[in-house]
Amino acid sequence: MIQFINVSKEYKNGAKALSNVNLSIKKGEFVFLVGPSGAGKSTIIKLILKEEDPTEGKIYLGDTDITKVKNRKIPYIRRKVGVVFQDFRLLPNKTVYENIAFAMEIVGAHPKEIRRNVPMVLSMVDLSRKAYCYPDELSGGEHQRVAIARAIVNSPPILIADEPTGNLDPETAWGIMEVLRDINRRGTTVLMATHAKDIVDVMKKRVIAIESGKIVRDEEKGVYEHEISHI
Repeated sequence: MIQFINVSKEYKNGAKALSNVNLSIKKGEFVFLVGPSGAGKSTIIKLILKEEDPTEGKIYLGDTDITKVKNRKIPYIRRKVGVVFQDFRLLPNKTVYENIAFAMEIVGAHPKEIRRNVPMVLSMVDLSRKAYCYPDELSGGEHQRVAIARAIVNSPPILIADEPTGNLDPETAWGIMEVLRDINRRGTTVLMATHAKDIVDVMKKRVIAIESGKIVRDEEKGVYEHEISHI
Protein backbone atom coordinates (compact mmCIF):
# COMPACT_ATOMS: atom_id res chain seq x y z
CA MET A 1 0.00 0.00 0.00
CA ILE A 2 2.79 2.43 1.03
CA GLN A 3 6.42 1.54 0.46
CA PHE A 4 9.62 3.55 0.88
CA ILE A 5 12.77 1.99 -0.63
CA ASN A 6 16.09 3.55 0.39
CA VAL A 7 14.52 7.00 0.58
CA SER A 8 16.64 10.01 1.49
CA LYS A 9 15.67 13.67 1.45
CA GLU A 10 18.17 16.52 1.55
CA TYR A 11 17.09 20.13 1.16
CA LYS A 12 18.95 22.76 -0.84
CA ASN A 13 20.39 24.29 2.31
CA GLY A 14 22.10 20.97 3.08
CA ALA A 15 19.69 19.87 5.83
CA LYS A 16 19.10 16.12 5.78
CA ALA A 17 15.47 15.36 6.60
CA LEU A 18 15.54 11.60 5.87
CA SER A 19 18.40 9.15 5.51
CA ASN A 20 17.96 5.78 3.77
CA VAL A 21 14.42 5.12 5.03
CA ASN A 22 12.83 1.75 4.27
CA LEU A 23 9.27 1.04 5.34
CA SER A 24 6.26 -0.90 4.14
CA ILE A 25 2.68 -0.35 5.29
CA LYS A 26 0.14 -2.94 4.22
CA LYS A 27 -3.47 -2.42 3.19
CA GLY A 28 -5.72 -2.08 6.23
CA GLU A 29 -2.97 -1.37 8.78
CA PHE A 30 -3.18 1.29 11.48
CA VAL A 31 0.28 2.78 12.02
CA PHE A 32 1.52 5.44 14.42
CA LEU A 33 4.49 7.54 13.28
CA VAL A 34 6.24 8.92 16.35
CA GLY A 35 9.36 10.89 17.17
CA PRO A 36 10.54 14.30 18.36
CA SER A 37 9.83 17.50 16.45
CA GLY A 38 12.12 17.76 13.45
CA ALA A 39 12.70 14.00 13.30
CA GLY A 40 11.29 13.64 9.79
CA LYS A 41 7.62 12.74 10.32
CA SER A 42 6.29 15.69 8.32
CA THR A 43 8.76 14.99 5.51
CA ILE A 44 7.45 11.43 5.20
CA ILE A 45 3.90 12.77 4.92
CA LYS A 46 4.90 15.39 2.33
CA LEU A 47 6.64 12.73 0.26
CA ILE A 48 3.55 10.50 0.29
CA LEU A 49 1.41 13.47 -0.78
CA LYS A 50 3.91 14.32 -3.51
CA GLU A 51 4.42 17.77 -1.99
CA GLU A 52 8.13 16.95 -1.93
CA ASP A 53 10.30 14.62 -3.98
CA PRO A 54 12.99 12.40 -2.46
CA THR A 55 16.64 13.09 -3.20
CA GLU A 56 17.19 9.35 -3.51
CA GLY A 57 15.06 6.21 -3.46
CA LYS A 58 11.59 5.17 -4.56
CA ILE A 59 8.13 5.56 -3.06
CA TYR A 60 5.19 3.37 -4.05
CA LEU A 61 1.48 3.91 -3.44
CA GLY A 62 -0.01 0.58 -4.37
CA ASP A 63 1.71 -0.45 -7.59
CA THR A 64 2.57 3.11 -8.62
CA ASP A 65 6.09 4.48 -8.26
CA ILE A 66 5.10 8.06 -7.42
CA THR A 67 8.67 9.31 -7.74
CA LYS A 68 8.25 8.93 -11.52
CA VAL A 69 4.76 10.42 -11.81
CA LYS A 70 4.45 13.49 -14.04
CA ASN A 71 3.08 16.70 -12.56
CA ARG A 72 -0.22 16.50 -14.44
CA LYS A 73 -0.97 13.16 -12.78
CA ILE A 74 -0.24 14.28 -9.21
CA PRO A 75 -3.89 15.27 -8.49
CA TYR A 76 -4.97 11.72 -9.35
CA ILE A 77 -2.34 10.28 -7.01
CA ARG A 78 -3.55 12.52 -4.20
CA ARG A 79 -7.10 11.24 -4.58
CA LYS A 80 -5.85 7.96 -3.13
CA VAL A 81 -4.94 9.70 0.12
CA GLY A 82 -7.25 11.50 2.54
CA VAL A 83 -5.52 13.94 4.90
CA VAL A 84 -6.54 15.25 8.31
CA PHE A 85 -4.55 18.17 9.71
CA GLN A 86 -4.17 19.51 13.25
CA ASP A 87 -5.56 22.91 12.24
CA PHE A 88 -8.71 21.52 10.53
CA ARG A 89 -8.59 23.85 7.46
CA LEU A 90 -12.36 24.16 7.12
CA LEU A 91 -13.91 26.79 4.86
CA PRO A 92 -15.55 29.30 7.24
CA ASN A 93 -18.23 30.50 4.81
CA LYS A 94 -19.55 26.99 4.10
CA THR A 95 -21.72 24.76 6.29
CA VAL A 96 -20.53 21.40 7.54
CA TYR A 97 -22.41 19.72 4.70
CA GLU A 98 -20.94 22.12 2.13
CA ASN A 99 -17.39 21.68 3.44
CA ILE A 100 -17.63 17.93 2.93
CA ALA A 101 -19.48 18.19 -0.38
CA PHE A 102 -16.78 20.55 -1.68
CA ALA A 103 -14.21 17.75 -1.42
CA MET A 104 -16.36 15.74 -3.83
CA GLU A 105 -17.13 18.64 -6.13
CA ILE A 106 -13.46 19.36 -6.83
CA VAL A 107 -12.93 15.79 -8.09
CA GLY A 108 -15.98 16.03 -10.35
CA ALA A 109 -18.36 13.79 -8.42
CA HIS A 110 -21.95 13.59 -9.65
CA PRO A 111 -24.49 15.54 -7.53
CA LYS A 112 -26.41 12.32 -6.87
CA GLU A 113 -23.24 10.71 -5.48
CA ILE A 114 -22.64 13.78 -3.29
CA ARG A 115 -26.18 13.61 -1.92
CA ARG A 116 -25.61 9.96 -1.04
CA ASN A 117 -22.08 10.11 0.38
CA VAL A 118 -22.13 13.28 2.48
CA PRO A 119 -24.95 12.18 4.84
CA MET A 120 -23.27 8.77 5.12
CA VAL A 121 -19.94 10.15 6.34
CA LEU A 122 -21.69 12.67 8.59
CA SER A 123 -23.37 9.72 10.28
CA MET A 124 -20.02 7.91 10.58
CA VAL A 125 -18.50 10.82 12.51
CA ASP A 126 -21.71 11.41 14.52
CA LEU A 127 -22.40 14.89 13.11
CA SER A 128 -25.67 14.44 11.21
CA ARG A 129 -27.38 16.96 13.48
CA LYS A 130 -24.71 19.58 12.68
CA ALA A 131 -24.96 19.34 8.89
CA TYR A 132 -26.16 22.91 8.39
CA CYS A 133 -24.03 24.58 11.05
CA TYR A 134 -21.06 26.77 10.14
CA PRO A 135 -17.54 26.13 11.50
CA ASP A 136 -17.76 28.98 14.03
CA GLU A 137 -20.73 27.19 15.63
CA LEU A 138 -18.72 24.02 16.31
CA SER A 139 -16.44 22.84 19.09
CA GLY A 140 -12.83 21.85 18.43
CA GLY A 141 -13.69 18.18 18.44
CA GLU A 142 -16.54 18.77 15.99
CA HIS A 143 -14.17 20.69 13.71
CA GLN A 144 -11.89 17.66 13.63
CA ARG A 145 -14.78 15.29 12.92
CA VAL A 146 -15.77 17.44 9.95
CA ALA A 147 -12.16 17.37 8.74
CA ILE A 148 -12.13 13.57 9.00
CA ALA A 149 -15.46 13.29 7.14
CA ARG A 150 -14.11 15.53 4.39
CA ALA A 151 -10.95 13.39 4.14
CA ILE A 152 -12.84 10.12 3.72
CA VAL A 153 -15.88 11.18 1.67
CA ASN A 154 -14.19 10.19 -1.60
CA SER A 155 -13.35 6.75 -0.14
CA PRO A 156 -9.54 6.97 -0.38
CA PRO A 157 -7.73 3.72 0.48
CA ILE A 158 -5.27 5.65 2.66
CA LEU A 159 -5.93 8.19 5.43
CA ILE A 160 -3.08 10.28 6.83
CA ALA A 161 -3.72 12.06 10.11
CA ASP A 162 -1.08 14.65 11.05
CA GLU A 163 -1.36 15.36 14.80
CA PRO A 164 -5.19 15.14 14.66
CA THR A 165 -5.58 15.32 18.45
CA GLY A 166 -2.90 17.94 19.10
CA ASN A 167 -5.30 20.82 19.85
CA LEU A 168 -7.94 18.78 21.69
CA ASP A 169 -8.62 17.97 25.33
CA PRO A 170 -8.09 14.31 26.35
CA GLU A 171 -11.75 13.28 26.29
CA THR A 172 -12.34 14.84 22.88
CA ALA A 173 -9.10 13.33 21.59
CA TRP A 174 -10.28 9.83 22.51
CA GLY A 175 -13.53 10.46 20.67
CA ILE A 176 -11.51 11.30 17.55
CA MET A 177 -9.45 8.13 17.98
CA GLU A 178 -12.64 6.06 18.11
CA VAL A 179 -13.66 7.58 14.77
CA LEU A 180 -10.26 6.80 13.24
CA ARG A 181 -10.35 3.26 14.61
CA ASP A 182 -13.80 2.73 13.11
CA ILE A 183 -12.61 3.99 9.72
CA ASN A 184 -9.67 1.60 9.91
CA ARG A 185 -11.97 -1.31 10.76
CA ARG A 186 -13.86 -0.58 7.53
CA GLY A 187 -10.65 -1.27 5.58
CA THR A 188 -8.93 2.11 5.24
CA THR A 189 -5.18 2.17 5.87
CA VAL A 190 -4.42 4.79 8.55
CA LEU A 191 -1.06 6.48 9.13
CA MET A 192 -1.10 8.87 12.09
CA ALA A 193 1.77 11.14 13.08
CA THR A 194 1.49 12.03 16.75
CA HIS A 195 3.15 13.11 20.00
CA ALA A 196 0.26 11.69 22.06
CA LYS A 197 2.06 9.10 24.18
CA ASP A 198 -1.05 8.04 26.12
CA ILE A 199 -3.03 7.32 22.96
CA VAL A 200 -0.23 5.31 21.33
CA ASP A 201 0.39 3.27 24.48
CA VAL A 202 -3.27 2.38 24.99
CA MET A 203 -4.17 1.56 21.38
CA LYS A 204 -1.37 -0.98 20.89
CA LYS A 205 -1.06 -0.55 17.15
CA ARG A 206 2.05 -0.71 14.99
CA VAL A 207 4.53 2.02 15.93
CA ILE A 208 7.25 3.38 13.65
CA ALA A 209 9.66 5.64 15.56
CA ILE A 210 11.85 8.08 13.69
CA GLU A 211 14.77 10.13 14.99
CA SER A 212 17.14 12.39 13.05
CA GLY A 213 15.67 11.21 9.76
CA LYS A 214 16.13 7.50 10.45
CA ILE A 215 13.73 4.77 11.53
CA VAL A 216 14.99 3.59 14.90
CA ARG A 217 12.13 1.26 15.83
CA ASP A 218 9.26 -0.53 14.07
CA GLU A 219 7.06 -2.65 16.32
CA GLU A 220 3.73 -4.41 16.12
CA LYS A 221 1.55 -3.42 19.08
CA GLY A 222 4.24 -0.94 20.05
CA VAL A 223 4.50 1.88 22.59
CA TYR A 224 5.44 5.53 22.14
CA GLU A 225 8.85 5.09 23.69
CA HIS A 226 10.75 2.54 25.72
CA GLU A 227 11.98 3.40 29.17
CA ILE A 228 15.75 3.68 29.27
CA SER A 229 17.19 1.61 32.08
CA HIS A 230 20.22 3.13 33.84
CA ILE A 231 22.71 0.55 35.05
